[in-house]
Amino acid sequence: MSTTAQLQPRQLHPTFVGELTGVDLRQAHDPADLGEIKALLDRYAVLVVRDQPFADEEQAAFARRLDGELVTKVGRSVIDAAARLKEPGLTDISNLDENDRIMDPADRRRMYSLGNRLWHSDSSFQSPPARYSMLSAKAVPDSGGETEYADMRAAYDALPDALKAQIEDLRAFHSIIYSRSTIGFTEFSDAERAQFPGAEQPLVRVHPGSGRKSVYVASHASHVIGWPVPDGRLLLRELMALATLPQFVHRHKWKVGDFVIWDNRCTMHRGLPFDETTQRRDLRRVTTIDQ
Repeated sequence: MSTTAQLQPRQLHPTFVGELTGVDLRQAHDPADLGEIKALLDRYAVLVVRDQPFADEEQAAFARRLDGELVTKVGRSVIDAAARLKEPGLTDISNLDENDRIMDPADRRRMYSLGNRLWHSDSSFQSPPARYSMLSAKAVPDSGGETEYADMRAAYDALPDALKAQIEDLRAFHSIIYSRSTIGFTEFSDAERAQFPGAEQPLVRVHPGSGRKSVYVASHASHVIGWPVPDGRLLLRELMALATLPQFVHRHKWKVGDFVIWDNRCTMHRGLPFDETTQRRDLRRVTTIDQ
């Protein structure tokens, strides 16, 4: 691992996203180095680290060293009885089945995973929600399949003062059952529904590392607590539209070996489409709990 003095990212977007090269995060054990990575995340919110050949267990181990406890009951792993990935800390973000073959377009797991194309913050439907997510690229399509990130701090800064005042103390209810239903996926069993009771979250969060405020919305946000549902949903849609304007969004084009870390407390993200019938996209995510 490089010394902290060598961790000098190249900024990829005017307001956020830093790119690191020449480091090997598998060797990041020193608390000073790990602390510097977290300080960089406080500043950039998204870190792109190139050429990181993580094995699954190494990826999970790095996440635990960086930030402690992992989220283990999210994503396709909940509905996938024959999990392709055996490391329990990893979530499978791919179009591959348990035999490592491209899924049938009608596969239930693929239909569920299409929700990742909606703007979201990982695990906002749980309490506590996610803090950092870390995605490792094992196979990428020839075209398409990028991931877009939105800077929710810059989005908050740009809100009209009256809207800032309106949302300051509001809370929203987040549910993955709701977000999946917006694209027509409603086929949850009673047992699966019991694993996803939903959670209340503030509409405005103050980041403990940077001290900056950010909008905290996502496709999982179903309604505003204490408001009529139609009024709350209109407000949430307005905030989502404002927060994902082009000036707040960075698009990451994946390369094999890329490792991207982002702070869910102040960003949203979404995957973009690609030819899922012929192209393999194998990304593996580990996520830490915000506690």
